[in-house]
Amino acid sequence: MRDGGVRHGRPLIPTPSIPPSLVRRPQPFRRESVRIAELVDRLRDRVGIAIEPVEGSPPLEAREIRVRHVHRPGLVLAGYTEHFEHQRVQILGNTECRYLAWLADEGAHAFTTLLSFKPPCVILTAGNALPPALVATAAEAGVPVLRTPQRTVPFMGLLRDVLADHFAEQLTVHGSLVDVYGIGLLLTGPAGIGKSEMALDLVERGHRLVADDVVMATRKGSGILMGAGTELAEHFMEIRGLGIIDVKSMFGVRAIRYQKRIEVVVKIHPWDEDEEYTRIGMVTETDTVLGVELPLVKLPITPGKNVTVICEVIAMNHLLRHYGYDPAEAFAKRLRDRIDRKTGVGGDTRSDSGAGGRGINWFEHDYE
Repeated sequence: MRDGGVRHGRPLIPTPSIPPSLVRRPQPFRRESVRIAELVDRLRDRVGIAIEPVEGSPPLEAREIRVRHVHRPGLVLAGYTEHFEHQRVQILGNTECRYLAWLADEGAHAFTTLLSFKPPCVILTAGNALPPALVATAAEAGVPVLRTPQRTVPFMGLLRDVLADHFAEQLTVHGSLVDVYGIGLLLTGPAGIGKSEMALDLVERGHRLVADDVVMATRKGSGILMGAGTELAEHFMEIRGLGIIDVKSMFGVRAIRYQKRIEVVVKIHPWDEDEEYTRIGMVTETDTVLGVELPLVKLPITPGKNVTVICEVIAMNHLLRHYGYDPAEAFAKRLRDRIDRKTGVGGDTRSDSGAGGRGINWFEHDYE
C-alpha cells in the first residue's frame, strides 16, 4: 500500500461521482438580527464611538435589532403615530430632547407613547440626557436607553453603515481573492486547477492576499461587491503537496489585506479546443455575483503558460479601461484608419508603400 491510503492505484475509500444536478451550490444569505450588546461592542471596538447604557437602563442582551434603518421620532413625540417605524433604532438628538424638556409634565406622556411601540432601543446623541423619571419609565417598558457624545447626524451615518454591513446580502464563493495593483481579482475555477498556487505566486511578486479557497462576498450598496476571508481561515493557504502555510507570518503584513472590492473575475480552466476564446477583447464578458455585474476574463491553462504575469496584465488592463483607454478600441481605430487610407475613404489617398510594412520608415544611424 502506498502512502496516502492508495492500493494498486485506487483509493481505499470510494468516492462516487456526484451528478451536477445534486451538487449543492452556495446560496445568498442575510443575517436576521443583531443583539444590541453586540452592536454596542462593534461601535466601540471597530468604529471607535463612545457609547454606553444610561444608568438604570435594562440589560442589553435581551433586545435585538432586525432592520438596518434608524429613525428620529419627532412626529411621534408630537402625537402623530401613523406610519411610525417602531422596529427601527430610535435616535433622540438636540431637537427631540429639548422638545421633551419644553413639554415639562406632558413630556412623560409623549415619551410613554414612544415606548408603547416597544422600539429596540433609544439612543441619546450629542451628550443629551433624559430626566431620571423618563429613564425609569423606559426601564419598566424594557427598552434600553443609551447615550453617546457624538453629534446626531455623523452618528446616524456611522450607525447606518454598521447596520447596513451587518444585514447585507452575502455569498460564499469558492476561489482566491488577491489585490493586484489595487484591483481585486477573484480567481475562480474547478478544484485542483491551481488557484492557490497562482495567488501564492502573486503574493511572492509583491501583491496582497485577501482570501484563499473561501471568499465571503458582501454586496455593499448598488454595484459594489466586497470580499473578505473567513474568521477561521484568515490568511492561511492550502498548497497541494506542501500543506498549510501562513501567508502573514511568512511574507509579512505587507502581503495581506482583510478586505477588498471585487472588480474582475478571472475564470481559470483547462484549455478546450472546442471553446472560442477572445483574442482582441472587443466583446467584454460579465459574471453576475449577488446581482452585481463584474468583468469576466476566461483564462485557459496550458503547460508552460505564465498565468501570474497574465493576471498582472489583466489588472493593469482594467486600470487602463477605468481611466478611459481601451487598447482593443485603440487598435481597432488604427486598423480602420489604415483601411480608409488604402481605399481612399474620406479623401485620404496617402500611400503606405514607403513603409514596406515596417512600423518605422527609417532606421536612422543607430544600429543597436
